Amino acid sequence: MSAVNADANGQNSVAVTGKATGENSIGVYGNADVHGLYGEGGANGIFALGKTWCGVAGYSQSTTGGVGVYGENTAGGTGVMGKSTTWHAVAGFTDSATGGYGVYGEGAGGVAGVGKAWIGVYGESHSTNGGSGVWGEHKGNGTGVFGLSSTGVGVCGKGGRLAGYFEGDVEITGDIRLLNADCAEDFDICETENVDAGTVMVLGEEGVLYPSQQAYDKRVAGVVSGAGQYKPGIVLDKQDTGKLRKPIALMGKVYCKVDAEYGDIEIGDLLTTSPTPGHAMKVSDPLKAFGTVIGKALRPFSEGQGMIPILISSQ
Repeated sequence: MSAVNADANGQNSVAVTGKATGENSIGVYGNADVHGLYGEGGANGIFALGKTWCGVAGYSQSTTGGVGVYGENTAGGTGVMGKSTTWHAVAGFTDSATGGYGVYGEGAGGVAGVGKAWIGVYGESHSTNGGSGVWGEHKGNGTGVFGLSSTGVGVCGKGGRLAGYFEGDVEITGDIRLLNADCAEDFDICETENVDAGTVMVLGEEGVLYPSQQAYDKRVAGVVSGAGQYKPGIVLDKQDTGKLRKPIALMGKVYCKVDAEYGDIEIGDLLTTSPTPGHAMKVSDPLKAFGTVIGKALRPFSEGQGMIPILISSQ
């Protein structure tokens, strides 16, 4: 039985129309046990025009998985499509604190983003407990996160802790550009020593590192990364071992503590461990240098103790 049953024929005809004016007024309102409002048409089943706010608004109070707006196409088209000339085509917001998504996609392709002039997929997180800007995981042979853009960014993520997290292999066909300087690896550090960035470190027992203490030490491992304007571009073996860990620069540019008491340092000079704890010095005896070289000086240093940029090149 129908409360309203109207037929209309002819070009531009309208079967049912509703117009309302005034605050919080509604043009057409439907309330039912199943579908509040149902429309079927050769072109648009239901068409709504909003001049100052929502064209179509859907609200659900379901606690078992019901949706505010549901779209389904069984003939090969798109279930839900959004188009905008000035802002978001589709926007999703959630106040969930238990893992709900602003936008969720599941299918042969979960979520796909194609940016013709800007970002294909953009993710931003304001989480303070580890939420990622972009998180991708694949449990079969697919891709965790895939982004394609003609002129902008394929995938962009900005988060408090992780901009993006990938579980599984990542294949890149282009260059990887890291804005920071050195390639470092985390090592366990002796917790009884005061170790700061720029300190020259040597191997101890069971892989624990200590500040260097003697000249031409063959146990030299590298320099603690992060001093001055150079920060690690990549950090390997970043894991929780229950001990104090610091990134040790193994390759690239890093600021290093040096002592000029054992000879003025010039650009290009080879550097090795010195008797001054945690400091490097100029190599003055090539016969002793083999296996103890830290790298090359990138700036001169001629007096006292200080910090200079060096090019890590252990040998």
